[in-house]
Amino acid sequence: MTLKDLHLDKSWALFLDRDGVINKKRENDYVKHWIEFEFIEGSIDAIKYLRTLFARVIVVTNQQGIGKRIYRVEDLELIHKNMLYEIVYHGGHIDKVYFAPHLHSENHPDRKPGIGMALKAKADFPEIDLSKSVMVGDSMSDMIFGRAAGMKTIYISDEDRLDPSIDLNFRSLNDLVINLQNSI
Repeated sequence: MTLKDLHLDKSWALFLDRDGVINKKRENDYVKHWIEFEFIEGSIDAIKYLRTLFARVIVVTNQQGIGKRIYRVEDLELIHKNMLYEIVYHGGHIDKVYFAPHLHSENHPDRKPGIGMALKAKADFPEIDLSKSVMVGDSMSDMIFGRAAGMKTIYISDEDRLDPSIDLNFRSLNDLVINLQNSI
């Protein structure tokens, strides 16, 4: 599959993971406060461009640090408020951020790879067609989530990974945009 094979138009929706896609992932830690949040180079401009291609841009993020009581929902909401402000300030837009505060051990349907966040987005934005949606993430749970919800999947990683849950591989969100610009 190539990007051209998707036949993207403004009827499509884009689902983005947060940590490792929009902001730098903190190894063996969580982004607990805004001061720890660091955008990945090029991610804001990438979101700005992607917004021109997709009808909806949605963030779906597992945040089990809340379930572990490492940080609070209010801390996460402030992080997301500031993240959205920065994206809008630079001309981008995200329609909504969904998060799952549940522990991995809870096996909650909202926590990826469960598709609860996709179903919530579909309920909030009925025009979203999950078969005309793309999930971009940096973990296999993102890919399994996307595939289970009926989406196309794009894996963000320095390694090219072959897996039936992955449709396309790119190094970063910015790399995805560069390839999109070259394929249109």
